[in-house]
Amino acid sequence: MAIERVAVIGAGTMGAGIAQVCAQAGWRTNLYDAFPDGLERGMERIAAFWEKGIARGKTTPEQRDEWSANLTAVGDLAAAVKEADMVIEAVPEIPELKQRIFSELDELAPPHAILGTNTSSLSIADIAAATSRPSQVIGMHFFNPVPIMKLLELVRHEHTSETTIAAAQEAGQAMGKTCILVRDIPGFATSRLGVVLGNEAIRMLADGVASAKDIDTAMVLGYKHPMGPLALTDLVGLDVRRDILLNLQRSFNDDAYAPHPLLERLVAEGRLGKKTGKGIYDWSSGQAEETNFE
Repeated sequence: MAIERVAVIGAGTMGAGIAQVCAQAGWRTNLYDAFPDGLERGMERIAAFWEKGIARGKTTPEQRDEWSANLTAVGDLAAAVKEADMVIEAVPEIPELKQRIFSELDELAPPHAILGTNTSSLSIADIAAATSRPSQVIGMHFFNPVPIMKLLELVRHEHTSETTIAAAQEAGQAMGKTCILVRDIPGFATSRLGVVLGNEAIRMLADGVASAKDIDTAMVLGYKHPMGPLALTDLVGLDVRRDILLNLQRSFNDDAYAPHPLLERLVAEGRLGKKTGKGIYDWSSGQAEETNFE
């Protein structure tokens, strides 16, 4: 199936990034958000990324203009998806919210449209069950920052068709991503490994094994990770990591996935990472600075 028009649902950090790479792929892209302020911020985030690329010599003004012409902010869900060949949902990791949106998409999107969800840990089958076309539903797990990260984790549930998988793989390639295909198991491949590593790093920090920066440096230099697990937790969001762990704990009935108390405490205090200016590190200067948890 040739993809020409795409709708992205949710204009937060992930949704804006997904809309950006869709526009850059040459598709007519509608970005929708239920909150006008959020939609405006998402469009501003994309524009700022392109302007930064121009300043660094990585993007030309002509490219920016071409990509910008492909991208439209839409404040009405029905209008956003009515002509879409592919819809990618990128709203918060709340099962009931995603299921409600997919029920609406089932009514509003064209019959041929692929329905993708950017969930990092929720059941694709449960989300697909909210539609009358589960064979066209697939997990499309992007990574932050979307325009830079090269991986796209595609998640198939029991009823995802081979046609849908092939189309999602082709779409990923058009966006410049390397696709992996995994089964619909809680945490998939990436989240299950990533959150366990991050949770253990937080445990080590709480136990006084080493400073946050030294723990991160150990993984960057000792295991060639591009970023340490604590800095990555701040980038992803402590609340996001906590919610994934809770989902895994429930799904597997295994307390080994229980969020460490320090993680729970930081989330309760609103220290969610880079997006709030402070998490495991203090990001107020724009760089990761050591902080204390007293």
